[in-house]
Amino acid sequence: MLGTYSYHEILRKTVVGFGTLFNNIEIRRTSGGRTEVMKVPLAYGPQQKFLARLDQVGDLTSKDAAQITLPRMSFEINTISYDNSRKVAPTQAIRVAGSTRGSVKKVFMPVPYNVGFELAIIAKNQDDSLQIIEQILPFFQPQFNITINLVSSIGEKRDVPVILNSISYSDDYEGNFESRRALIYTLSFTAKTYLFGPVQETGAGTKLITAVTTDMYDRVDTVTAPRKVRYQVTPESLVDRDGAVVTTLSASIDDNDGIFEVADATGIAIYDEIQIGNEVMHVSKKSGNKLTVVRGFNQTTPTAHLGSANVLKLDAADHVLVQSDDDFGFGELFSEFSDMKKYDPDTGQDVDL
Repeated sequence: MLGTYSYHEILRKTVVGFGTLFNNIEIRRTSGGRTEVMKVPLAYGPQQKFLARLDQVGDLTSKDAAQITLPRMSFEINTISYDNSRKVAPTQAIRVAGSTRGSVKKVFMPVPYNVGFELAIIAKNQDDSLQIIEQILPFFQPQFNITINLVSSIGEKRDVPVILNSISYSDDYEGNFESRRALIYTLSFTAKTYLFGPVQETGAGTKLITAVTTDMYDRVDTVTAPRKVRYQVTPESLVDRDGAVVTTLSASIDDNDGIFEVADATGIAIYDEIQIGNEVMHVSKKSGNKLTVVRGFNQTTPTAHLGSANVLKLDAADHVLVQSDDDFGFGELFSEFSDMKKYDPDTGQDVDL
């Protein structure tokens, strides 16, 4: 089981999302009537790396020697821990429509993990560091949500709370007046993210349920008892999906016209549902090419339509195009039997007892 390759780049996306929060911070220094604006550099790495860089190039009298610019910020992951307070049932799964009709992609519920971050603010004077701090703290009360596309193959986007846990301060000003001062603010954060396992494709045999058939008996022994009542449920599309035109409007209609004529109503029957533009209508009466309809059916909005507009019909061809993530209704059928047969689920046929 372990060893099945699965990499959604979730931890990487969490690191990138965290860093993005702080990549546009700037400081401003005013002298007289002039203001200097400086964007604060941000890099991934431990603060010790930058402090060591300060110590290594401390002598500016040697040739080609240069110190790093302050202020600057750095961040890094320091902990990854399981969060049992957000645990969900591991047997539940998320399902979305696959790339082919009738197929689905499935992934089991994610495992909650907390990723700890440390953000270090290194400055040479207090005013610079306080400018940076005041651009960060007001947004964390104590958390700030970022939306991350955790599993792009199924479009699983979630809000990841980033919580500010604590702030510490240190002043590493040691030595004589020629030594460089480094003020360090360390902010501790926790990002509450989720880790997903492999996404199972249709090849594993996962299909959409496109019909449900239930037989009811009048005896407990269903092996020898014939079916008496059958209840069938099938998904039905709420809009036209195949784009097949059955006729056109003879003249323009307003948004409240319940009676109008079409060019040819041969392919339309009473109780059919038709669609003009984005509006679905229910046909209640028919006389020649004149239709009486219920406007704004299936929660659509009645609108005006121009003459010669295409009239589409919702039928079985549209129902088979329904995907798992579509809005759809259900068709129900009750049947009563007295023919001493029963339904064989293996063949999908009624057989004699």
